[in-house]
Amino acid sequence: MKFKILVLLCIIFFSVSCKKDLSIKESAFSKSHVTGDYILDAPDNWWHWGIAPIYDTSNKLHVFMSAIPNDGSWIKDSKIVHYTAKSPEGPYTFVDTTFTSKTHTYHNPQVSRVNNTYVLVYLLKNRETPNINQEIGIATSKSLDGPWTESPHNPIIKASGKQGDGSNILHASNPTFIKDKNGKFRIYYKSITDAYGSERHREISLALSDNIEGPYKNYENNPLISYADKGLDIEDCYAFLYKGFYYMIVEDRKGVKDMLEGKRNDKNKPGGWRPGLIYKSEDGIYWGKPEVGYKTNEQYFGDKLARTERPHILWKNGEPEYLFLACHDEDPSAGFFVKIEGWTPN
Repeated sequence: MKFKILVLLCIIFFSVSCKKDLSIKESAFSKSHVTGDYILDAPDNWWHWGIAPIYDTSNKLHVFMSAIPNDGSWIKDSKIVHYTAKSPEGPYTFVDTTFTSKTHTYHNPQVSRVNNTYVLVYLLKNRETPNINQEIGIATSKSLDGPWTESPHNPIIKASGKQGDGSNILHASNPTFIKDKNGKFRIYYKSITDAYGSERHREISLALSDNIEGPYKNYENNPLISYADKGLDIEDCYAFLYKGFYYMIVEDRKGVKDMLEGKRNDKNKPGGWRPGLIYKSEDGIYWGKPEVGYKTNEQYFGDKLARTERPHILWKNGEPEYLFLACHDEDPSAGFFVKIEGWTPN
């Protein structure tokens, strides 16, 4: 009898010890965040969205972001505006409207520097086309104050062609640009697939070029990260290369974390109502299991939960100094920042 009990206890112990850990842990990156503040209130009758920050060579802070009239729509009326400050806390001074057009909307910029060239990538959409037909543009400048030169290849990623999975590239938006380990140039972006029935799903794809201005060619095995087969979305990728590894921060739009942990919730409201995810990769092509990459405004500030999206890092001397996030709620700000303190990648 004692032997049978011992065997049973051994079986239970073995089963428990071998049970796969499905938890999505909070990353060291997320744990390093120190709560900052909301910034960049919009003028009357306008709203701001997203914050793409960068220092110039004299350590003056520049930010580029979307500005949309209250009586309009970002789908048709967004423009990219430029502000400066001495520090993330502000105050911020309006510099100029970097991109605006009567025929196109300019939205969701991301800014980088490659040697002595500044690179701005953005969502570019003809006002008259359906919402799904978003595309991507790129511009370069020797100064953050401009003038900016748009690539002759724009839109460099078009809402046409085929993905690696055979689905149509209906949509290309929300780009993030990096120079890779081989000196080539990559744009990771949000694509939308129609490969799984009538419903469309957001995922992450890649285009590559030998030149900053392009032309860019879609990676043959796109998409790189997708949960479309699960009926789930991710978007708003921010990619970077740090200490020999590629990283990507994304918005968990429909509850990928829940699904990976085996506790899927199909009633999740779509959008940035939950913490974001961060991925790590040796080659920037194959990405493993994510961790929690950033938190919500509710978790950082104790405020009423709002959509927290569009992650961007402010770099200083090659080190990540601040994380900026868009936040859309009743507050007039473009979003908020958190300081990155003592992050040591695993």
